Amino acid sequence: MKIAAKPALAILGKRDLELGPFTVDEAPLEAGPWANWRLRADEDGIAWLLFDKKGSSANTLSEEVLAELDAVLEKLERDRPRGLVIRSAKRSGFIAGADIAQFRGVTESKQIEALIARGHAVLDRLDRLPLPTVVVIHGFCLGGGLEVALACDYRIAVDNASFGFPEVLLGLHPGLGGTVRLPRLINPVQAMTMMLTGHTERARRARALRLVDVVTQERHVRGAVKSAVTGEMIAAKQDLLGRLMNTGPTRSVLAARMRGEAAKRAPRQHYPAPYALIDNWVSHGGNAEAMQKAEISSFAKLLVTDTAQNLVRVFYLRENLKSLADGKWGGRRVHVLGAGAMGGDIAAWCAWHGFVVSLFDTKPEPIAGAIKRAAELYGKIGRDDRRRIRDSLDRLIPDLKGEGVATADLIIEAVPEILDLKRKIFAGIEPKMKPNAILATNTSSIPLEQLREGLPHPERLVGIHFFNPVSRMQLVEVVSHDKVADAVLADARAFLGRIDRLPAPVKSAPGFLVNRALTPYLLEALVMLDAGMKKETIDKAAVDFGMPMGPIELADDVGLDICLHVAEMLRGSVGREMPDPPQWLKDMVAKGELGKKSGKGLYDWKDGHAVKAHEEATPPPDTIDRLILPMLNVCATCLREGVVADEKIVDGALIFATGFAPFRGGPMHYARTRGVADIRDTLKRLAAKYGPRFQPDPGWDTLK
Repeated sequence: MKIAAKPALAILGKRDLELGPFTVDEAPLEAGPWANWRLRADEDGIAWLLFDKKGSSANTLSEEVLAELDAVLEKLERDRPRGLVIRSAKRSGFIAGADIAQFRGVTESKQIEALIARGHAVLDRLDRLPLPTVVVIHGFCLGGGLEVALACDYRIAVDNASFGFPEVLLGLHPGLGGTVRLPRLINPVQAMTMMLTGHTERARRARALRLVDVVTQERHVRGAVKSAVTGEMIAAKQDLLGRLMNTGPTRSVLAARMRGEAAKRAPRQHYPAPYALIDNWVSHGGNAEAMQKAEISSFAKLLVTDTAQNLVRVFYLRENLKSLADGKWGGRRVHVLGAGAMGGDIAAWCAWHGFVVSLFDTKPEPIAGAIKRAAELYGKIGRDDRRRIRDSLDRLIPDLKGEGVATADLIIEAVPEILDLKRKIFAGIEPKMKPNAILATNTSSIPLEQLREGLPHPERLVGIHFFNPVSRMQLVEVVSHDKVADAVLADARAFLGRIDRLPAPVKSAPGFLVNRALTPYLLEALVMLDAGMKKETIDKAAVDFGMPMGPIELADDVGLDICLHVAEMLRGSVGREMPDPPQWLKDMVAKGELGKKSGKGLYDWKDGHAVKAHEEATPPPDTIDRLILPMLNVCATCLREGVVADEKIVDGALIFATGFAPFRGGPMHYARTRGVADIRDTLKRLAAKYGPRFQPDPGWDTLK
């Protein structure tokens, strides 16, 4: 969701950005014919062009923005200043990419080709401008923003800058010249890797790649600009090895490896964009003009595919969830009860995002283990940011006595799923809490109506249910009950926004939404396994559908003890028959064969990976329907019961918590695309064949 903002310069301190001739007072008032650009020359005759997209907190490219840029370039061709500097006037960064709104619902590829071709013409004009062109980048420089930067002669990065081509996450590849210019500037393999993975690179890594010419601090920007305009700065260029890699025979050899790597993450039948990019590079990488034509045509064809349109939908599902965390919460201290895998990782993630966190457990060993895991996590995600790693570890405070309760603004309980244990803990800590503090539970399945019994202030109890692993799973369920205060719910969502997580509001019910939907999926896989189907065959069927891993591997990954506990808790409380977990599963849990965390479960595990047989039989035709439709059936139930407010939350929650095939747009979107009547009729056929657990929920009858 875009938020209208004051012109960015009006809120910047005078020394925040080196904006050339502009001052804080005059820049927003600068008269000119363009709504989104500001142009003025400095005392050295250098033109400074500021991008300040009207009515937006971040710069994005649109047809209007590019048309205005074209008019600016026409003026510069006439005026011939000494040089041109392009900067963002937004505090948030340079350019976040294209305005995704213009991609929604398009069905005509020729129309897109014409639009993209006009954008190419503008950036080609910038590329050919007969004067030195310099782009100064702070914050993010993504997608179309990086393509604008690549069209300039020099790229100066402020040391907080980051660069990337995330188009692959939308089922696309770069479309404004990125596939042409990047492999001709840096090592082609590294260029293709950036575009094929969507990974971002920080400023200093970008300098090492020769993507930028210099990395500097803000106070030195003006000096760096003058060095570029006068020719003292040596522009980064591709080395001999890079040029050799761009030759035809070498491209063919490298492309085979790239296709193999892409197939591990994104099967061609579901995600065509990586393969289109590789094919274009192999065929046209030695000819810039041909590569440009291929890029335009390929981008337009990809954009109208179901995959791209559904992934654009997923982008907006994410924005919808992010918007739910827009509120303000001023808390600074978090107290976490329980230093196990979940509690320790929740504490580490909160400390990484600036909170002072006290971590309680009854023994020192779990706390020590949690801090060790935190240090390992920070080393991975912080890379070279040693100061942040140090400060985060300083904020993570061992608390064997539970003293952090008295000063905490938010308390998160993350102890084992035992109702009496949680109630006992709540009874002990609530009298010590500050009057306005929030009491949160990380329970994965226990209704809050049961947990709140005996609490003097049930209005401040809320569910904040994280998923494992905390550092990778973006979605968090915010669980309400009929006595919780609205302000507490709003504060819980705002807290999640501050730790870069997506809140999904759900009402208290057995298993809430995600676990309730996931459990029949996992249990049906166990029923198939019990009937003699190979576990590899079951998992392959799910992966072929588009799930990130199969249900057998997922059960091992989550932990068979957790799966068994949730299944037994939900069996008698979801209003529908569920299969009883097989006795052999109960025996495995009793023996400690819990899956990945114990090294042995339904699979054997080695170095963090399931050991699988290579031979997989062809699954029966109804395998996918047996696995997926019970999950959809629960989604319909949750909508009918009001556990979730709308289908957007259902789809967003299941995608970001379970990885439900993103290219399908979410479970309810998949149901509507396939046809609600077909889903209902197929469930009836499955119920007749396999039993009443497949009986369609009455909620399907009310979906229009």
